[in-house]
Amino acid sequence: QVQLVESGGGLVQAGGSLRLSCAASGRTFSGRTFSSSAIGWFRQAPGKERDFVAVDTWTGGTTYYSDSVKGRFTISRDNAKNTVYLQMNSLKPEDTAVYYCAAGAAGSRRRTLDYDSWGRGTQVTVSS
Repeated sequence: QVQLVESGGGLVQAGGSLRLSCAASGRTFSGRTFSSSAIGWFRQAPGKERDFVAVDTWTGGTTYYSDSVKGRFTISRDNAKNTVYLQMNSLKPEDTAVYYCAAGAAGSRRRTLDYDSWGRGTQVTVSS
């Protein structure tokens, strides 16, 4: 019953930074509140499958990052604003993709199958 909306994408040069936002219009996802949900970020480049990027599992303060973004990207959450952020630094051309946020049960990790609510994505393009 809630909608996830990504924003903050754009065109940047390699080495630059962007901060993506994922905002929920409500606090309930199929009987689960935003504050009790894992919020993950995924991305999909042209001709490729949707890949895991990062997640705040909301379980024991645990976060996970893909090896390709570890040390460059940081996920954070503001439950009061129903918003999750993805700070992306030291961007590379291979980071170019449509970025999606998604909500799942607390403890969800890297698998797309673990998420039941998805935004429509925001384009990130990194030029060399």
